[in-house]
Amino acid sequence: MRATAGPRLSRSKDPRTKNSDYNAPFAQWSNEQVCNWLEDFGLGQYVIFARQWVNSGHTLLTATPQSLEKELGIKHPLHRKKLQLAMNSINTKKEDKSGQLDHVWVTRWLDDIGLPQYKDQFHDARVDGRMLQYLTVNDLLFLKVTSQMHHLSIKCAIHVLHANKFNPNCLRRRPADENNISPSEVVQWSNHRVMEWLRSVDLAEYAPNLRGSGVHGGLIILEPRFNSDTLAMLLNIPAQKTLLRRHLATNFSLLIGPEAQQEKREIMDSTTYSPLSTTAKVRPKKLGLSNFGHLRKKKFDDSTDYVCPVDASPQKSEVKAPNNSPAKEADKLEQVGRLI
Repeated sequence: MRATAGPRLSRSKDPRTKNSDYNAPFAQWSNEQVCNWLEDFGLGQYVIFARQWVNSGHTLLTATPQSLEKELGIKHPLHRKKLQLAMNSINTKKEDKSGQLDHVWVTRWLDDIGLPQYKDQFHDARVDGRMLQYLTVNDLLFLKVTSQMHHLSIKCAIHVLHANKFNPNCLRRRPADENNISPSEVVQWSNHRVMEWLRSVDLAEYAPNLRGSGVHGGLIILEPRFNSDTLAMLLNIPAQKTLLRRHLATNFSLLIGPEAQQEKREIMDSTTYSPLSTTAKVRPKKLGLSNFGHLRKKKFDDSTDYVCPVDASPQKSEVKAPNNSPAKEADKLEQVGRLI
């Protein structure tokens, strides 16, 4: 799939059941309606078990993780999480725009943020827009995302989605006015749009190096430690090419604006500063002995180790320049996980 492919929203109801009463509460849905919904939801492989176990929608609404694994045969932890999040949304009757973005849309979103190498894992796990909000560090590791840079990329990209109320078309893929660019626009740039900018500042030969890097506008603006040196490393510009690196630094400063530049400079001048590494890995948190007794009781959503904590996400319709950005409001985007 191309990075410029349009978003795909959740599919409409199965035409085979168009005469069924889908306006009734989910708890009252028949076995057939629930099975068709599972098929449409991307979990069709479990329909054969659902036909035998599910009496009505109420069966799913009251199901525990253990019963989902035992009765529906859902052994994939993210498939269980996907289903439980959907049931929780139905139970709370909370309007959730992220739930309108299905797992196919998410694979295209990965293209947009410059991480197409993870599309197969995310597709197999049926990660949808709602799940993005509740991804944990360990979820990403389960999806074989181990790079610290890629964790930060996904974190910033989810922030941008929150800021734009999960508008499926919020990322900008094509150049508009190169002479009138603001940080609030740059934060919505896709990976492809960043490469277009590199071409506009005479760095076209290095632009292809950003493919698969996870660099997008959200990462550039919202991650305080992402600076021109980080970008130069990702572009594979040799350290001895000082004039070229200086050219990149000048254009990078013009791109992000004085406020973001000042913020990044303050971070670099702090005594605790450690530059971003293109090779650093994230590892799962180790559980202390006191935690093992609570593992069986722990619910799927009890983790506070979210990649992008929901409470820290902006409520505004657009991410502003760094002084008002989620990075400051959430005490900056802290480093996720622990480095090996």
